[in-house]
Amino acid sequence: MTYHAGAFTALADPTRRQVFERLAAGPAPVGELARGLPVSRPAVSQHLKVLKEAGLVSDRPDGTRRVYQIDPHGLGALRAWLDQFWTVALDAYAAEVERQVNPPQEAPE
Repeated sequence: MTYHAGAFTALADPTRRQVFERLAAGPAPVGELARGLPVSRPAVSQHLKVLKEAGLVSDRPDGTRRVYQIDPHGLGALRAWLDQFWTVALDAYAAEVERQVNPPQEAPE
């Protein structure tokens, strides 16, 4: 299964991750996302550019500004990649439970 490694790189930056997490509340323009962050509005725009290039956010025009939102396609690809590990762990757990409940029978002598 493939995934976009750029998504992990994009989210590795703490400020960028904070911008991304703010978008979980819903679409927002740059000014709203920048409010309260320790970086400038242009810096937030640069972080959004990286997130967009990584496929994690999309934007749309709204008058003279752009409104950003989490891109479900990019997030879905990232989640699908992570889910493969969850599936492996669940399969191993199920096999162990089955082994505990139905231990192998020894052959009669």
